[in-house]
Parts: sequence; C-alpha cells; structure tokens
Amino acid sequence: MVSRNTLTAEQFRDAILKHLTYALGKDPGHAQVQDWRMALSLAVRDQIVDSWFAATRKTYAEGGKRVYYLSMEFLIGRLLEDGIVNLRLVDQARDALAGLGQDFDTVLLDEPDAALGNGGLGRLAACFLESLSTLGCPAYGYGLRYEHGLFRQSFVDGKQMEAPETWLLQPHAWEFERPEARFRLGFGGSVTTKGKTAVWTPDSFVDAEAYDTPVIGWQGRWANTLRLWSAKAVDPFDLDSFNTGDFAAAARDEAMARTISRVLYPDDTTEQGKELRLKQEFFLTSSALRDIMRRFDSEYDDITKLPAKVAIQLNDTHPAIAGPELVRLLHDERGLTFKAAMDLAQGCLSYTNHTLLPEALETWPEGLFGKLLPRHLQIVDQIDHAHAKANPSRKVSARAEGQVKMGELSFIMAHKVNGVSALHTELMKTTVFKELHRLHPDRILNQTNGVTPRRWLLSCNPRLSSLITDTIGEDWADDLDQLKGLEPHVADAAWLDRYAKAKLDNKAELSNWMGDAHGIKVDPAMIIDVQIKRLHEYKRQHLNILETIALWQEVKANPGANWTPRLKLFAGKAAPGYFFAKDIIRLINDVAVILNADPETRDVLQVAFLPNYNVTLAERLIPAADLSEQISTAGKEASGTGNMKFALNGALTVGTLDGANVEIREHVGADNFFLFGMTADEVDARRAIDGHAAQAVAADPRLAAALKAISDGVFSPGDKDRYANIVENLTGPDYFLVSSDFTDYWRAQREVDIAFADTANWMRMAALNTARSGWFSSDRTIRGYMADIWHAKALRDG
Repeated sequence: MVSRNTLTAEQFRDAILKHLTYALGKDPGHAQVQDWRMALSLAVRDQIVDSWFAATRKTYAEGGKRVYYLSMEFLIGRLLEDGIVNLRLVDQARDALAGLGQDFDTVLLDEPDAALGNGGLGRLAACFLESLSTLGCPAYGYGLRYEHGLFRQSFVDGKQMEAPETWLLQPHAWEFERPEARFRLGFGGSVTTKGKTAVWTPDSFVDAEAYDTPVIGWQGRWANTLRLWSAKAVDPFDLDSFNTGDFAAAARDEAMARTISRVLYPDDTTEQGKELRLKQEFFLTSSALRDIMRRFDSEYDDITKLPAKVAIQLNDTHPAIAGPELVRLLHDERGLTFKAAMDLAQGCLSYTNHTLLPEALETWPEGLFGKLLPRHLQIVDQIDHAHAKANPSRKVSARAEGQVKMGELSFIMAHKVNGVSALHTELMKTTVFKELHRLHPDRILNQTNGVTPRRWLLSCNPRLSSLITDTIGEDWADDLDQLKGLEPHVADAAWLDRYAKAKLDNKAELSNWMGDAHGIKVDPAMIIDVQIKRLHEYKRQHLNILETIALWQEVKANPGANWTPRLKLFAGKAAPGYFFAKDIIRLINDVAVILNADPETRDVLQVAFLPNYNVTLAERLIPAADLSEQISTAGKEASGTGNMKFALNGALTVGTLDGANVEIREHVGADNFFLFGMTADEVDARRAIDGHAAQAVAADPRLAAALKAISDGVFSPGDKDRYANIVENLTGPDYFLVSSDFTDYWRAQREVDIAFADTANWMRMAALNTARSGWFSSDRTIRGYMADIWHAKALRDG
C-alpha cells in the first residue's frame, strides 16, 4: 500500500540511528537485534506521539465526551508492526533497516508479546481500542500492568506446566511512566458516621501509578491512550528492619504491594487467591475512577454534567465494583445525596456481559467483601434498597445468600447492558438476567463483536491482503464492507488460483515454522484444522480429540480407503486450578504421541498441541488455517472473535449454532459453513433426559470405541486410569453434551473431507468467506456502541 506518511526511508534510517546512539547508547557495529528493535520502536513511537498529543488537545478544545473502557485484560500483542502498519510506514521501515544491514522481519519478531490478557475478552478489548482510535472517538483503556501476565505454558510428559511470563524483563518501548498520576487506595478498616456522612478509614494502603501506551489508529490520524496501573508500596523500604538484619521484613511492604499487579487471574481456589483477585479488581477500578474524576474536574465545575461527558464501559463483571465506588466518591467524598450519586453513576456506567454460565458471573463471599471493602458492602445494600423501592413488584438483589453477586450489581448500576452476539443477547433475557430484564425491558441490547481488520487481515496475512488490494483497491482496511467487491471475482478461475496460492503459501510458511520451532513435520497439502481457544469444557476440545481418536481407528481399520489427509492443531491455556481442562490438554498431547508415531496413519492424520498460545501464535495460525473449529455447546459461547478472524482469512467453519457462529453462517452462506449439533433449545431438552450420555454412547459404535481406547490406556500406557474422570464424565453427567453431539460432529467432519478433496470448490467457498465477512469489523461494533450506548461522537478530521 502507498504510504500517506511523508517520512522517507532516509529520514527513518537517521531516526533509528539517532535513537540507537543517544537513547540506547549503542554503536551500530556492536548493536544486537534487541537494540535495533528498540531503536526502530522509538523511531515509530515518535511518529505516533504527534497524533496522540493532537488528539488530546482537540478533545479538550471541543469538550468531547470521552469513553473509558475498563477491562482486566488487554491482549494487545506486539505493537511494533501494528504501529508501522497503521502509520503506513512498512516500505520505509523495511528499506531503512535494509540500509542499516538489518532484516525487517527478524527485528519485528524480536518484540515480546505483551502478557496483558488470556483470551477473547482481552483480544476484543485490544481490537476496540484500535477501532476507537481509527474512528477518532476520544477514549482511554484502563487495565493493570501485569509483570507476569497469566503464565508461560509448556508441556512435560504432556502435562501443562506453568511458569512466569517475563515479558517485562526487556525494556518496553511503548509505555510512558506517569509518576504524577498516582492515587492512594485503601483496603479493610472500619466505617464510622459523622453526622449524616459515612467515613471509611482503611487499615492498609497501596499506591497506583500510571503507565501510558498510545494506541494509534489507521493512517495515524488519531491516537488514544491505554493507561495501565502498577501497584506500589506507600513505604517501599523499612530501613530500621534492614539495619537490624531483617532484610525480608525491610522489603515486605513493597513485595505485598507488587503482588496486586504481578499476575493476571491469580488462582482463586484458595482464600488468599480470592482476596488477591478482589484486591486487583478494586485496585483497577478505583484508580480508573479517580483518574476519570480528576480529568473531569480539570474541565468542568458542574458535577451534573458527568454523564454528558463521561461514558464508562465495564468489560465483564471484573470492574463491577465501579458502581459502588463511583457512588462512594460522589456521595461520601463530594456530599451528593445517595439518590443523586446513584443516578449520576448509572448515567455513566454501561456493562458488557460475556457469559451465560452462571458460575462465571462473579460472586464474592460477603465476609471477604466486607473485610476488604466495608464501606462498599454498605453501599451495595443501599443500592439494593433503592432498586427494590423503585421496583417493588419483584425483588432482585446484588447481595443475597451470603454472596455479593457482581453480575446483578453490574446490571442494576448500568443504564445499558449489552450482549455480544444476537443469540447471546436474546438468551441473556431468558437465562442469567431473566428477572432483571422483566424489570428493565429496555436495558439489554446487542452489539455483536468484531475484529480489527488492520491486525487480523492486513498485517497478519500480507499475501491475501495484497491480493485484496490488487482487486478492489486499498481503502478496504477501514471500510471492510468493501470486501463485497471480491465476490464477482470468485468466479474467475485465474483470480481463484491466486487466492489458493496465497493460502498454500501461508500453509507452507506455517509448516516450515513448525518444523524449525517444534520439530513437527507436516505436509502443507493436508487440511490444517485448528482449534485455538482457552481450555474449557463448554468449548469442547475433548469433542475434537474424541473424533480424532475415532478417525484414527477408522483409518487403521480401512487403510486402503481414500482418506483426506488432516493435521489437527490445538492451542490454548487452562486455568491453573481447572484440573479437568488440564486433563484434556494432557489427553490431546498423549493422543498426538501415539498417532504421530503410527506408520499406518501418520501420513493422513497428525495431531499437535502448540504451547503458550498468544497473539503472535494466532497471527501465524489463522492465515494458514483451512478449517476453524467453533464447536461449543449451543447456548454457552457468548460470541467468539476467533471465529470471525478465521472466516475473514478464508477458513471454513465447522460449528454449532452458538454465539456469533449464527451470524457468521448467515453472512457467509449456509453452503459455506459446516453445521452440526443441537440448538440451544435442543440442548436444554436433551439435558433433561436421564442417561442421555449413556444412550449416545450405546447408539454410536465409533464413540464407544474411542472412549474404550481411552479407558483401556491406549494413550496412557502404564497408567490405565489417567483419564478415568474424562471417561466417567462423558458416559455419565456430560453436562456439555459431548457424547450427544458426537455423531453429528463426525458426519460434519466427513463432509469436510469430501469438500476439501474438490480443491477448486473449496477455494471458492473459502474466498466467499473472506468476501462476506466485512460485517465483522470492530469498527462497525464501535460505531454501534457510540450511537446506542455511549452517545459519543468522533472528533477526527477526515
């Protein structure tokens, strides 16, 4: 694409050398790849800062309403290529580095993947920030600056092993430390009353310090801010303890404070883990709200303008404490009446729900909640009282049965509550928020998720994006609906050959990388069949591996049949305390060992579980994928965004009518989607049948044989009972209906085999997926939020 940035390659080279010399103190002759990457990053950052400052000045000058997006995750991945692509400096950067004797791709790959998230929640937040900048809507993302993220995943004997994700051991080129933006937050203590005013006196404190990362939009015309909070001790060092030889005690306060922002989602199977996680959520939310109020106060002296100038989006229930905390800041600290404070808070707050699993809607024991946040527990009760008084016909409480229920609290304190796909939004009304929806029938609305096309097509798939630009011009990157212009070309055999070559070259590149990085040799001509998701029973990775076992048994029984070669790829992390999910990971790895060593079958069926799934790995896998596995139990997946990325990059979907799969199928066409499985209504009916799993196993010999192989220890020699829990689950309660959906899943996969054998028709179907996926842009999603929820306007020129 032609750059609209006026920086020349020579100027870029000079900027890189300047930073290498004066910022990093390195001579070019002795600089390592990390030094060149840092120098390039700082040169790119220089170009971003001008847009960043200009956007901030314009927002202040025009009194623009700001959007504040609160999320425990921002899975931003590597930012260097993102910045270069959005500034449209790819050619200049490549030429500048070449002139300095450096390889552009090698330098880009040196950047660590920012460990600020785990799955779809964080990737969605990152897409939204980029789209907000592309559209020119003033916005801040607020999150935590995790030192170690979730964890670095590796495998030992097939078992998931967890180690710290040390991404910050290298300098982070993109952040600006803001020591002046520092807030002191309290925990615990007691509440007293002075007149009519409640006074909270915490008994421990921690400081929150800000680190800002500019987020540049397409063509560099606007940049917003991702502000991450790091926990600091109020008194980081006790000299008296040190001088008496108690060196551990001297640094104890610093260590305890840093714990808050060290790890994403600490294991909450212990009381200490629960307490830390609640501390994290309050730390993020209170810091953000204080910062928001500070910024508002710098511009306005009329507190009643708050909802007109401030929109606060809660990404899931993790920041749900925002309701009580904002009420506390307005009522306790500013003297507003409780009703006025609650009304203003509701006018600012909106809430995105991401789950229909009741257990995933956070709840906190009232004892723990009251111990850490005693004033907030009182405010929750006052919110419940006010809500019950305003809605006497039905009582729905945020505090009940000894628990503080963050889903109900988020709903009550929000003026709008959105689902993230059409099906999910409708199910919210009849399941998790049934009673609240009856009380507030206009509060729930839908905003189907989307993905940024800049990262998830233009940047990660240059072969395909170049073909698209050659075909319909270069303006599709911020107007993804233009992909419809590809559809007339799909009938052109020569054009389809170019599309097929882009896919095959992507597959060959992935194959070479897997060989170099993991010692796995695969034939690019195989179906590359990919399931990359957080490990969870409802996502049903175990359905996928069961079908794989059954296929292996069928191939061994009929070796002369015309089998379609297939590589099954998995990636994803299981929460450290989620032992069933970790068993599924080990089973997949154990199956891979047996299948990949089987001389009778390995040419037509291979399995690999790639470790430490992150954004960078997704960027490798998605452009190369032929088949996208979206096989969750219907009614359980809120939306998904991986399904959109795969379709956009020309992978066909095998999936259930769950989450955004429904809308993807509607857009790409039923003939270009491999549907299987029960609907959400059929799932409920099936689950009500006693012995449904046993019936499914008895009815399908392939399923029975696959389960018998697992229980006989075929994949765990010497440890026959290793997967007894999985087998017992799938033949017994099987809540997520793996066994009941197996037979139809097998049928759909054999349809995939037949379809893939017709190469020209498969590529036509893949190309239609790309051409018809333009609706799934996060730009479209953000426009919906801006119009329907935030009532915010874009301020970008042009």
